[in-house]
Amino acid sequence: MSKSNFTRRGLLKTSAVGGAGLALPTIFTAGRASAFTNEPTGDTVTFGFNVPQSGPYADEGADQLRAYQLAVEHLNGEGDGGMMNTFTSKALQGNGVLGKKVQFVTGDTQTKSDAARASAKSMIEKDGAVMITGGSSSGVAVAVQALCQEAGVIFMAGLTHANDTTGKDKRANGFRHFFNSYMSGAALAPVLINQYGADRKAYHLTADYNWGYTTEEAMRSSTEALGWETVNSVLTPLTQTDFSSYIAPVLQSGADVLVLNHYGGNMVNSLTNAVQFGLRDKEVNGKKFEIVVPLYSELMARGAGANIKGIFGSQNWDWKLENQLGSRFVGTNAFVQSFGTKYGFPPSQAAHTGYVQALLYADAVERAGSFNPCAVGEALKDFEFDGMGNGPTLYRGADHQCFKDVVVVKGKENPENEYDLVEIVEVTPTDQVSYDPEHPQFAGGSLGTCNAGV
Repeated sequence: MSKSNFTRRGLLKTSAVGGAGLALPTIFTAGRASAFTNEPTGDTVTFGFNVPQSGPYADEGADQLRAYQLAVEHLNGEGDGGMMNTFTSKALQGNGVLGKKVQFVTGDTQTKSDAARASAKSMIEKDGAVMITGGSSSGVAVAVQALCQEAGVIFMAGLTHANDTTGKDKRANGFRHFFNSYMSGAALAPVLINQYGADRKAYHLTADYNWGYTTEEAMRSSTEALGWETVNSVLTPLTQTDFSSYIAPVLQSGADVLVLNHYGGNMVNSLTNAVQFGLRDKEVNGKKFEIVVPLYSELMARGAGANIKGIFGSQNWDWKLENQLGSRFVGTNAFVQSFGTKYGFPPSQAAHTGYVQALLYADAVERAGSFNPCAVGEALKDFEFDGMGNGPTLYRGADHQCFKDVVVVKGKENPENEYDLVEIVEVTPTDQVSYDPEHPQFAGGSLGTCNAGV
């Protein structure tokens, strides 16, 4: 079955399940005041999955939806249970959450903050969603996280990499499993210096929103600390599809490294344009010209094709981790097996982090014995767990950021198939990518206090 058919099948099934028999939210039920926003009163509970179904990050959004649907099946006792079998917490029993069957609604963020807020607001107010998860843009994540704080529901961030999400824009009702820009810089810089030397001149093309800004800052500070010089930095619109006019000046800049702070379709297009301009065949300053993509995924590698070969970057997770690096990454194979059986291909990191967030939320509810967002937040804060594919992980209470190993990758020179495009170079240990909550790249925000809404 083709990729488009898999996408179509996943979305159709999601819509059918998500739209059927949903209870409306109730502020007052049977004469009793609700204790918190959308307190479930029947035998079901509704999750809200808010992902880009259109726009430059739509591929990531489609894979997230597949994973969320799989998570719901596992929570309800369908399928093989996936990572519920390897998760060190044993609170989930496959009988729903607190005995309530999980159902869901979906929204399209369009990779736009306003659209994402509107769809999340609708799911909370009209569909009774008790939590919101998803997103493949940090601008979207920050906007929706703020909305969830105001509304009194938990936001389990999806694919968001900007420092801001758990930095200056952190919120008590928001939690992020995905790693961040600082972690990418800390993991990548030593590898890049080892591969390309300390005497390098870098040119940055940067997506013009909060993720681009913090990723460039992280990469610049990490590489400059080890000897690199930054010769220029240019912002590019998130809506840009042809980057030719941005690539041409790189050739006259004296730079010998191009850093593409782009993600999703933007990265596929900018990398393709860079290769078309012959950058990878150039020699500048007596050195072979190199291209770096700080954050990428198997989905982006597939879109970039042969252009991704040899390109270094970082990932939150990779579907080959347990097979190649052993039991430290237990849970990976369980998830890959479940996802692959259902959809016919391995999951992306977008799928993985969404699936994990759905299970972590449900587990926190079970351990708290309540859907009250403040009780759930307390159960998540400083929670240590394993068996979810990343190795030992901490949900730090100070900023609601997960801390775990970071995967450094590069495009594979001789892939065996279309799903074998990324090579794991090394796994950077957690202590090398950890930082103080008030680190300058994260300072300025406050979690505030939990809001339970009603």
